Amino acid sequence: MDAAALHHLPLLLGAAFVAGALNAVAGGGSFLTLPALVYAGVPAVTANATGTAALLPGYLSSTWAYRHDIRTRRHASLPATVLASLGGGALGAGLLLLTPNATFRAIVPWLLLLATALFAAGPYLLTHLRRTQVAGTTATCAGVFAVSVYGGYFNGGLGIMLLALYGLLGHTDLNAMNGLKNLLSAVLTTIAVALYALGGAILWSDAALMALAATAGGWVGAHYGRRLPPRWLRAGIIATGLVMTVLFFRR
Repeated sequence: MDAAALHHLPLLLGAAFVAGALNAVAGGGSFLTLPALVYAGVPAVTANATGTAALLPGYLSSTWAYRHDIRTRRHASLPATVLASLGGGALGAGLLLLTPNATFRAIVPWLLLLATALFAAGPYLLTHLRRTQVAGTTATCAGVFAVSVYGGYFNGGLGIMLLALYGLLGHTDLNAMNGLKNLLSAVLTTIAVALYALGGAILWSDAALMALAATAGGWVGAHYGRRLPPRWLRAGIIATGLVMTVLFFRR
């Protein structure tokens, strides 16, 4: 790691830690890791791939922390859902690798705006898109596949999209939904990171250090995040997303 990278190291580590904590309880971690890497001079596609790789251990640790919530009910469609998530994540990652840096850099502000809007609309989506019965395996897999394509391509706002999807499909246990959200995020991110690595799109020195911070943040978020007033947490994430969106539009 050169002197310029070391100069930005505190920023990258801090962004990764907070991002890991946010992803464990609500999502929105990519609002911090992607802008931090771009600010440090990393090209947009590489920044997205590196930030996603850094957040993977955080997804894994938060999934482990929520393992008991996942077991609170039977999920007969879970194996098929995991396969759908793998397929969608792989497709999204492949699309990212085919996107030129200049093109991805141009659409990042719009992706951030979309992710922020989805996150802000999360409570409405969870309240008004809920059905009375849990949907079947086909509908669940189709929805998870579509969201996973987005997650493999960009990852920003993935958590609230998965929560909204499970609300739409009829799930009502928020802790169980959070557990499933973390599990599927880990699954699709694993396959996406594998493809990013094969495509040479990851800066491993940055990703490794940020991953340590994100893992610690994921553990802290999963164990202590529920103590924070949800309204404050959501407001902070939305404000961060809006600020990052404006900054990217102005660059």
